Amino acid sequence: MAMHKESKIYVAGHTGLLGSAVLSKLLSAGYMNVITRTHAELDLTRKTLVDRFFEEEHPEYIFLCAGLTGGIMANTTYPADFLYTNIAIQNNVFGAAHRYNVKHVVFYGSSCIYPKFSPQPIKEEYLFTGLIENTSEAYAVAKIAGITACKVFNRQYKTNCYIALVPNSIYGPRDNFDANNSHVVSALLGKFHKAKSERSKEIMLWGSGNPRREFLFCEDVADASIYAILHSDELENIHYNVGSGVDYSIKELAEVIKEVVGYTGSISWDGTMPDGTPKKLLDSSRFNKLGWYPVTPLKMGLELTYSWYLQSDNISK
Repeated sequence: MAMHKESKIYVAGHTGLLGSAVLSKLLSAGYMNVITRTHAELDLTRKTLVDRFFEEEHPEYIFLCAGLTGGIMANTTYPADFLYTNIAIQNNVFGAAHRYNVKHVVFYGSSCIYPKFSPQPIKEEYLFTGLIENTSEAYAVAKIAGITACKVFNRQYKTNCYIALVPNSIYGPRDNFDANNSHVVSALLGKFHKAKSERSKEIMLWGSGNPRREFLFCEDVADASIYAILHSDELENIHYNVGSGVDYSIKELAEVIKEVVGYTGSISWDGTMPDGTPKKLLDSSRFNKLGWYPVTPLKMGLELTYSWYLQSDNISK
């Protein structure tokens, strides 16, 4: 059931970090029938609106990039929003996809679904083997529900329609650069740029800097998403980790970002702020065995992200 250039493809969340990358990849690859809706045009948490959209448009393929995401502070501050919004979107889209015979839905999990102290690198089967990080509990539960939904829809209805990918720490253009609600890469890029612009001699960063994270450029995740659909006949009814295979401490990341931004001051660390999970490196060997690998080195991805940031409306003056 191949996705053809004329197939009707819906990219949900096309203005965001991942959705914009998926949209760009599809268009550059020659897919001619890609449809989008802004949140103002279609609120995916409202079932009646979602059903009407599917009835009118009948998309054949869906990349479900829409959702509510954020860093440690956002997850801690708005857990009910993260839980409700993401589950509502998933339920509405999955249900409509089933009723209107969508051929494939790509759903995205998150590495926070795994236990806080998982053995490293983290294999898919480590899900449900321990307690997850409490600061991301609500978001993780929503993503676990979505991954489980993919598996049970496939099993109950004897289909391979629902594809669950678990990318690690996505970053890139169109990320959220708000200092309090963003993920670590965009937060650090914004903070370093602000410190450089203000000619600060020192920058204070949250936590110890010791946790290790694996980062994946948004265009690589978009490429993996399309690859998954094109190779759907080879997929098992499981979720697939998608990562770079390399992790960095937050201190190491900060040093690379410092160089990319051109900040010349010193770095200090606020140990009173939470670190989150100590290490998150995914074992992506199952997906790699299908023939896909990321191509964007961290520094190159950061340079592309910072270049976009300098031209964006989010820039810290």
